[in-house]
Amino acid sequence: MPPENAAPRLTALDALHRGLGATMTDFAGWDMPLRYGSERDEHLAVRTRAGLFDLSHMGEITLTGPEAGKALDFALVGNLSALAVGRARYTMICDERGGILDDLIVYRLGDEEFMVVANASNAQVVLDALTERAAGFGADVRDDRENYALLAVQGPASPGILKSVTDADLDGLKYYAGLPGTVAGVPALIARTGYTGEDGFELFVAPADAEKLWQALTAAGAEAGLVPCGLSCRDTLRLEAGMPLYGHELTTATTPFDAGLGRVVKFDKPGDFVGRAALEAAAERAASAPPRKLVGLVAAGRRVPRAGYPVVETGSGTVIGEVTSGAPSPTLGKPLAIAYVDAAHAAPGTPGVAVDIRGSHEEYEVVALPFYKRER
Repeated sequence: MPPENAAPRLTALDALHRGLGATMTDFAGWDMPLRYGSERDEHLAVRTRAGLFDLSHMGEITLTGPEAGKALDFALVGNLSALAVGRARYTMICDERGGILDDLIVYRLGDEEFMVVANASNAQVVLDALTERAAGFGADVRDDRENYALLAVQGPASPGILKSVTDADLDGLKYYAGLPGTVAGVPALIARTGYTGEDGFELFVAPADAEKLWQALTAAGAEAGLVPCGLSCRDTLRLEAGMPLYGHELTTATTPFDAGLGRVVKFDKPGDFVGRAALEAAAERAASAPPRKLVGLVAAGRRVPRAGYPVVETGSGTVIGEVTSGAPSPTLGKPLAIAYVDAAHAAPGTPGVAVDIRGSHEEYEVVALPFYKRER
């Protein structure tokens, strides 16, 4: 974390964002665009056309060496040594108690090279943990945060937009895969990944090339209706898609099994890994009698829940859970929430569930996540 009262860090696109009239916000020590105009319009543009994001606050960490894969197998919950070159994997880094330190995407760039992408708020924690955990392996850990800017093009029109400015084979690029290429004359790692629930791409480039690439993508996407998008609509997009956010659905007080993401923990990989014993116990609890489950809630009315609001039984007012994320849904036209609730109230359609919104018990329908899933 940055020192208290430290000035926010600026991305390579800061002046461009301000020139576009963006509302800026301090996010994880970075000055980032929150919105450029209407966050609802930005959200719907990504759902129906395309949006362009600056995600340069994310933290890139590179591991190289003959045992880089083994080091990641020990440090993380996934089996990263089995990852093919050119592919990516969603995974997590946990502490000894099984608590989640961060959720990550790992890209295998070569036989002996991996790039770990951490959330901005946890990048230093992840860097420190990887450095410590890789110490006994033939692997070097490098902080590459200053060496990358990250742009994302997301939405159904994104493949066509990107195809117009690159010779890379995007049709052959699978979801959660990445390849080196040139986009509008800029060298880039082109990854088919995202955090919106839509098809899209994330482009890792040198900071000096970020503005040229942004302008080229803006021009290429003009006819398709591409718009610049801020962090606000990114949050409502991921909420609709049921994607967890660190600090909300994921914390050091939760395990992957608590969050319904136990599939990312690979107990069958060779060797030990940090948090294994605690996670085995968490897996047993989840299989037998989990105390709480992560669910979706859809409002019957118009009032919007926020993180931390109690989930209660209607009538008795007994607290049965807590909202972790909540917002109006531009796609569905009603307020949504993700919440941890007692297992007895977690089945879709469970009656008598409400959210305590400032003393008023507002009825909500329990549904399975995600709220929204794109047609493929």
